[in-house]
Amino acid sequence: MDVLRVEKLNKAFKRSFYEKKRQVLFDVDFAIPSQKTTGFVGNNGSGKTTTIKCLFEFIKKDSGKILFFDQVLSAELKKKIGYLPERPYLYEFLTGMEFLKFHWQLSQVGNSKDFFAKAHSTLKLVGLYEVRDRILRNFSKGMLQRIGLAQALLHDPEFLILDEPMSGLDPDGRLMVKDILKEEQKKGVSIFFSSHLLQDMEELCQNLVVIHHGRILYHGELKPFMSRFPTLEEAFRSTRKEVL
Repeated sequence: MDVLRVEKLNKAFKRSFYEKKRQVLFDVDFAIPSQKTTGFVGNNGSGKTTTIKCLFEFIKKDSGKILFFDQVLSAELKKKIGYLPERPYLYEFLTGMEFLKFHWQLSQVGNSKDFFAKAHSTLKLVGLYEVRDRILRNFSKGMLQRIGLAQALLHDPEFLILDEPMSGLDPDGRLMVKDILKEEQKKGVSIFFSSHLLQDMEELCQNLVVIHHGRILYHGELKPFMSRFPTLEEAFRSTRKEVL
């Protein structure tokens, strides 16, 4: 079973009241298979974040169908999903523990007596346990990215959707996040993540979705996409040239 299916997704925006709508997504079609890691590749402005926002109904799609676990998104289905946005809003006056508790209560996935044990183990996983009582205002950019990842992992989701999870991380932070994603893979978690770091994607992914100017150029297994090229970067560059 696919954990996500997107069919004929379209979206247009107005930049101002006087302008006509500008189409940014054109009949976007792809599927995310269960228990696989799928990369979402595209240049800035290609439509990755707009697509992800449509998935969660943060912005309203113009047309198309989006199904999670063969169902329309609901409050119950959201409990199965962990999400890290590209630019997460983090309440800077909260401590790391308070931030996780806020999301635990918001998601309503477990009772309060389970929270502390789960929060502590998750903070250790992302390397933030020692600073759990520090307010987020005093976190570095990389630490903020890791606490954002912690909230996505906190409730043991079946499906992770991560928009640029390596953003702002130093080399050690990137290695840590890659190791975490590999462990989630081993547990059978389905993962869908966007990134500009194609080397990381090549290392982590079994499947790929390629988007360019709002159109899907490829979706399927990674190896066939790379079959004629030594690296994912070269395969991606060649595919874009073919449509220019």
